[in-house]
Amino acid sequence: MRHPIRLTTAAALGALALASLTGCSSSPAAKDREAEPLAAGTSAAALPPPRSAPSPAATLPAPPKRGEVRIEEGPFTDRVRLTGLSLTGESAVSGHLAVTSDVSDVLALELRAAYYDAEGRLVGTGSFEYQEEGQDADGAHHHDGPRAAGEGIDFKAPATKLTGTAAAAVVSVPVLVNE
Repeated sequence: MRHPIRLTTAAALGALALASLTGCSSSPAAKDREAEPLAAGTSAAALPPPRSAPSPAATLPAPPKRGEVRIEEGPFTDRVRLTGLSLTGESAVSGHLAVTSDVSDVLALELRAAYYDAEGRLVGTGSFEYQEEGQDADGAHHHDGPRAAGEGIDFKAPATKLTGTAAAAVVSVPVLVNE
């Protein structure tokens, strides 16, 4: 009967180790640790939380020229070429977009336009969504013709729910997913 104490001690240490590994504790500190993201050196593949595109500026730093269309620098503007940008009389930005960084199919693309009045105040927004492959997403324009990669595509981002007269616009590219 020399072994029951060793077995009991080993079992208690094993239970303690298991409890510490699984985080079985009702203390507030344990709950805070559960909410913390994984450390960089862990083996689990932790993805950053999805980010939404920033909201357009409420005002422009300098009053725009009538009909001016500016391009907002962003994470994808160096991967595309936007040409022929114009603000139409019906409050829509139109132009031509070509993906310059890659020749693979574009799985998803979104252009956003922020519309401003003559004093540079935000009066509305609009967007253009595009995809080349797969099933059509709600509201996305499935394209069987020219491709965004290579020769490029024409686009139009009409304004929705304007609160004033659009005199200028700022275009951004918040989404660009290549195959």
